[in-house]
This record gives sequence, structure tokens and C-alpha cells, in this order.
Amino acid sequence: MSTTNATTAPPAAALAAQYEPLSPLGFLGRTAAVFPEREAVVYGRRRSTYREFAGEVQQLAKALKAAISPGQTVTFIAPNIPQMLVAHFAVPLAGGVLSALNPRLTPREVGYILEHSEAAVVFADAEVAAQVREVASGLPRDPLVVEIVDSEAGHAAPTGAGVLTYDVFLDRAPGGEDLPWRVEDEEAPITLNYTSGTTGPPKGVLYTHRGAYLAAQGEVFHNGYTGTTRFLWTLPMFHCNGWCMPWAVTAAGGTHVCLRAVRQDPIWDAFEEEGITHLSGAPIVCAMIVESERSHGLEREVRMTTAGAAPPPSVIEALESLNITPVHVYGLTESYGPFTICEPQESWSSLPAAERARLMARQGVPMVHAAQVAILDPELNVLPADGETMGEVALRGNGVMKEYFKNPEATAEAFRGGWYHTGDLGVMHPDGYLQLMDRLKDIIISGGENISSIEVESVLHAHPQVADVAVVGLQDAKWGERPVAFVVLEAGAEVASEDLRATCKESLAGFKVPDRVEFVDELPRTATGKIRKNTLRTLESSQSS
Repeated sequence: MSTTNATTAPPAAALAAQYEPLSPLGFLGRTAAVFPEREAVVYGRRRSTYREFAGEVQQLAKALKAAISPGQTVTFIAPNIPQMLVAHFAVPLAGGVLSALNPRLTPREVGYILEHSEAAVVFADAEVAAQVREVASGLPRDPLVVEIVDSEAGHAAPTGAGVLTYDVFLDRAPGGEDLPWRVEDEEAPITLNYTSGTTGPPKGVLYTHRGAYLAAQGEVFHNGYTGTTRFLWTLPMFHCNGWCMPWAVTAAGGTHVCLRAVRQDPIWDAFEEEGITHLSGAPIVCAMIVESERSHGLEREVRMTTAGAAPPPSVIEALESLNITPVHVYGLTESYGPFTICEPQESWSSLPAAERARLMARQGVPMVHAAQVAILDPELNVLPADGETMGEVALRGNGVMKEYFKNPEATAEAFRGGWYHTGDLGVMHPDGYLQLMDRLKDIIISGGENISSIEVESVLHAHPQVADVAVVGLQDAKWGERPVAFVVLEAGAEVASEDLRATCKESLAGFKVPDRVEFVDELPRTATGKIRKNTLRTLESSQSS
């Protein structure tokens, strides 16, 4: 039996038979071919089959292909409406790079991103289109602006002269054969996502076709998506491309149920009328669901994936009582969304609820596509998995971004030593499960002792009258920094700050107990649910001065 020399490149014909560049575009091509009449998209009264969904994607892609050069950025500024879902396939199918943005960004933020991304075409929801046109007209490169008129939201067709609408732009598509559901280079950029920019200008994070394909497949595997999946869009598609769910749910042939706004009644309407099986969102969305007046046990199990700080144990227990199974994941914009998942062990089901919730709140283990997670010291040594030694969380593998767009210095810094450095602090437990302790910038150093704000928050969250909490470190003349807690109480609740400090004293070392507890009506958050701790620090500093 002869063997082939491993160093010899295969002939072109063999390579053509062996290799297909990875791209999530193929997911829609396959599902539309195999299940053309299956329901693909639901949005109010609008219902689309996969044949119709693929047809709109092809039409938009053809119109875009005639309007842009290969590799140019196409921006979509819209909520979770069908056009945003279409964009996730149409823009890359046309050879462009999709940049999905939050409609709540300020004109200054929109202007910076449009200029930095060199956007060629900007699609804007009608509620922000006039503002976007004004911003775009002042840029060095004036992009084409297309207004999305959402009839389900009651938007009327624009009457101003020269306003180009989404439907009219679609009509510009030339005829001819459909574009192929593939790319030549799987390492080519597919999307450009911008970080929240809480510590400086937002950075552009480039995803590749290959990375998006693998991340989506990881989501399909871990979430159990199938052709019967009915996914409720409570997670913004403009955030990490909806954690790659537009591609994942489509790969499984499931149904996308779109929501323009995340509100309690529309969520419960969908649960009751649309047979929802899966959804994703920040812990604040978990709380919205359980706190609704319409909250009740569901006949069908619903799987809800959440990220960031884990929901408090009380919310986890409440979700489970509704037949909603919470799944905790961890990731960043730079990791295509989720990179780790807290895989439940069979033995956990027999534990007391509080202990089970504590284990479920950890950030978990790498997803199947993701590869490695480690805790590193400043010299890049891997720290022991003892559940106590804290260091920086570092990632390595297929689930890591390509680069920061037009920022080689930040890219080099992020990838030093062959790891992606998250800026998060954590510990690795002996069972291999990651647990976050804080952001590097949020760790509180008091008298030389490290205080994890997450640890203090978890204690306060456990109090039955606390609805939401954030702990930050503020400057102190004696100790350097001291923790201060900002607390939102449950509706109608009354509790003294000293009572909450006493609760902390029961579970924490004395130096970790917040010096003060400030009661607020709500916590400042990003559009994706992350607490803006820098805003709290600034607010407290201005009040103290």
C-alpha cells in the first residue's frame, strides 16, 4: 500500500473536490432548498417562508452588488426587524461587510463609526433616518442613505424629496441568475462590529466568514436548535451580530420571531401565541420575564441563554418555576459573542436550589468551536485551577476575532503572547469551570486588598428586596479605594442601607463591605444590558465634589 507524501500539495482537481470555504451564507442556501415552505420569519402580521426569505436576500444582495465595491462596508441601523435579519445574509452575499449599529447611538457616535468604517451605504430605520441623513451629509465620504419604512410599526412612507426607501432600493436589483451562496475566501471579513467604547472611541471588530460559520455551528450544538426551533429575538442583532444566531437558527431551519422592542407584553404574547422554544438576552431581560404580571408556568420548556453577570439565584429559581431553563454563557464582541458555556452536570440537579444556582452562575467551559480558556498572570503564565488564584481571562481558538479594523497597535496588544486578552479577571475551578471575578478596571483595591465587585453584588442580589445592584470603587484618602453600592429596590420595598450592609457583613470579610449603599431608581446600562460603572463613578464623584 502506497502513501502520499504529506508535503506535496494536492492537485487542483483534488482540492476542488476536497475543500469548500466555510461561510454561513450556505446555511440559508441549504435551508431554502430543502425546506422552502417552512416558516422562516415572523414579525407581527408578516410571515415569510424560507423561499421568500431567501428571495428577499437575493434581491437586496443584487441591488447592493451594483452599488458597492467588494469589501466595502454596508451599515444597518435598526432594531430587530426582518430587514436586519435579511442584511446578515444579503450584505456578505453581495461581497460587502455588514456593520450593524444600535439605533440609540448619538449622532456623534454614529458619525464616528460611519467615518471610521468607511461606510458606502447606510440603511436606517425610519425613526432615526432623518438624523442619520444629517450626520452622513457632514462626512468626508457621503454614503448613500436608505430609509427602512416599518409598516408593522406604523411608519408612513417619507414625503421628502430625494428620500430613498428600502423597497425602492430593492427594485433597483438587476435580473439574472441568483448569486451563489458561497465565498472564495473564508478568511474574508463578513461583519464589522463596534465595541461600546466606554473607555475611549469604539473599536471595530472584524469577524470572518469562517469564524461566523463555526460560532453559529457551536450555537446550534449547545442550544439544540432544530427545524422545530422558534427563536424569539430579544437579543439585539446589532450586538455581536446577535451572538451569530441569525446564522445559527437559519442553519437549523428554525423560525425567527422578530421583536421591534423588548417589552414584557410582547414577550409574553410570543410565548403564548408563537410557541417560543428559545431566546437570549441580558439578565435584565430575565428579570423582566419573571416580574411581568402575566408571568405563569409554560407548557413547553423554553431555553433562555443569558450572559454577563449571572442572574441572581432568585431569578434563576423563578425562571425554572416557569419552565424556562436558564443557560449561562460568557463572551465578548471580540469572540463572536459566547465563547464559554456553563454546562450543567447531572449531579447538580440533586443539589439545594441555592447551591445549584451558584454553580450555574459560573461562566463555564469552552464551547465546542472555541478551544481554550486560561487564567494568566502579568507575565503570561497560566495560573493554577484552584478556584482562588485570580488573573486575567485569556482566550484562544476559532472563536476569536480577526483583528481591530485599522488599529494594528490595539490588535497587537490584544493578542500578545498568542492569547486574546479579555481584560476580565477570573479564577479557574478544579473542575475546569471559569468564574469571572471582575473587569480589570473594576477590581477594587482597598488597603492593598483586592475586592471583587461581582462578589459583593452577588451577596446584595440575594437579598429579597433588591432588584438590581452595582458596586464600584471610589477614591478614598486612607484606603485608596472603597466599595460603594448602588441599589434598585423591588417595587414597594423598604429597606435601610444599614440593613443591606449588615447582610454583607454576614457573608463577606469586613474590608469587602460597602462603605455606603445609595438607592437609585435605575442603573445606567448599555443597549446590551451591561451596567455603565464608569457613569456611576462619574456621578458619585460629581456629587461628592
